[in-house]
Amino acid sequence: MQKFLLTIDKISTFVGQTFSWLIVALTLLISWEVFSRYALDQPHSWAFDIMVMTYGTLFMMAGAYTLAKSGHVRGDVLYGFFQPRTQASIDLVLYILFFIPGVVALAWAGYAFAGDSWAMHEHSSITSDGPPVYPFKTVIPIAGAFLLLQGIVEIIRCVICIKEGAWPSRAQDVQEVDVEKLKDMVHVKDEDIQKLDAFVIKQEQGQ
Repeated sequence: MQKFLLTIDKISTFVGQTFSWLIVALTLLISWEVFSRYALDQPHSWAFDIMVMTYGTLFMMAGAYTLAKSGHVRGDVLYGFFQPRTQASIDLVLYILFFIPGVVALAWAGYAFAGDSWAMHEHSSITSDGPPVYPFKTVIPIAGAFLLLQGIVEIIRCVICIKEGAWPSRAQDVQEVDVEKLKDMVHVKDEDIQKLDAFVIKQEQGQ
């Protein structure tokens, strides 16, 4: 079972990291459009639509990746003090009551939107002769499917945690810097930092 959970984690991570390159594409696109608009006086009518669709694709396809890394925002003022079994019980109820219905609705409605968009070869109406929208709308059900798959994995994790009393492991990835762990790694104590601060202040006052 653990192998299955980690495999889905890796798939979500791969998808998220692959689509994260859209950040680079979006940055280059915006930079070029700004240069073209103000330096060359040649703005492109399609640029805004492409930027919106690029960002929307990035945002949606990162959903499963963020869930796999437990990175979604949660109100954990009290949650963090609970025992793992209590946390898992709360998560399980919320996944069943809100997550599953919401994501299923997203994927189902997105499939219908994408189908209608492909049928009419829909183009953006924000600008004249706007770019096609149907490839972008296709992302909606695909992102919903990945998110639903990762959500099922998280539900299984909750059940395992309730039974065993501890959260099962998940695939590791880039993490935020933990200052305390960093101090331990380089053998730096708070007293050393305070002494260094006092020394620097003393030197500045001496000048």
